[in-house]
Parts: sequence; C-alpha cells; structure tokens
Amino acid sequence: MGKSQSKLSSEELAELQKNTYFDKKELQQWYKGFLKDCPSGQLNQEEFARIYKQFFPFGNPKQFAEYVFKVFDKNASGTIDFREFIGALSITSRGKLDEKLEWAFQLYDINNDGRISRQEMLQIVQSIYDMTGEMVKLPPDEDTAEKRVNKIFAMMDLDANHELTFEEFKEGSKKDPTIVQALSLYDGLV
Repeated sequence: MGKSQSKLSSEELAELQKNTYFDKKELQQWYKGFLKDCPSGQLNQEEFARIYKQFFPFGNPKQFAEYVFKVFDKNASGTIDFREFIGALSITSRGKLDEKLEWAFQLYDINNDGRISRQEMLQIVQSIYDMTGEMVKLPPDEDTAEKRVNKIFAMMDLDANHELTFEEFKEGSKKDPTIVQALSLYDGLV
C-alpha cells in the first residue's frame, strides 16, 4: 500500500475488514479521505502534526503528535500509510479496552523497553499539557505535569521501583481512565 491508488483492491479491503473494526463502506470512505489529505498515500510527521494543530489551535501539539506518530508508524519508515493509519484508528476509536491500553502503553513507553519510566511519563504528560494549553482547567493537585505524574505513579507503581510494567499500567489505567483519554481524540471522527 505504499503507492497511491484511487481505490482499495478487494484483497486489501478484505484484509482490512478482517484486521480492523471498520466495515467495507467505512474503509472506502476513510481511504478516500486519506488520499484527499495525502495524495501520495503517505502521511509524514509534519502533516500529522498539522492535523493535531487543527484540533488544538490554542496549544502546541507538535511534541505529542510526534509521540503518537511513532506509534502509528508501525514499520518506522518515517511515514504512515493507510494500513497503519486505519489500524491505529481502529484500535484507538473502537478497540477493546485492553487493546487501547496496549496502544497507550506503546505511546508512553518512548524507548520501547517494555517499561514506562517516570521520565517517559513526564515527557508524554508535559506534551499533553502543552497541547491543551489553557483549554483545560486542572485541579490544584494536577496543575503541573510533575504533579500529575507523581499522582499517576503513586497510584500505579505498586512496587515503587519508579517504572511501570504493562500490568501496573493496565490495572492503574482501569482505575484512572484519563490515562487513556488522550486516545479519544478520534472518537468524534469515527
């Protein structure tokens, strides 16, 4: 799917229907829109950040968009093709909770070592705060990224080793759904 074509082949459609939560008509509509926005069939990081800027015009979404882009770009090619785009969109918008949590864990685990360090969590949370800008009024115990990360780690880091395993992240996220809410950006689109 590296080259741009006006329609998905029946084989591509069948594969995407099997591997996503979208039906044939939805996939065709998404593909048409994807090609309209990305005539080359590839979405680069700069274009991806521009999309986030449309949703968060009063903040700076550049860094957060960069982190999300890396999770979308499954093959680390530096671009997102339709298969990668629709796969991530399927999980973040319609996936089961455990799938969303696995996706979110990949987002927070910046260095892909299978653990989320306090520093990684701080980088993501700070990028979310930068992105939302003054749009969101936060309670005093979460009005800085550091306070929010301290609160998250106090709740999730059960063995107090300053890093979160997937199990700790999963159980903690189920107690605090705001951890995964950053993924719901797409809910209004789908």
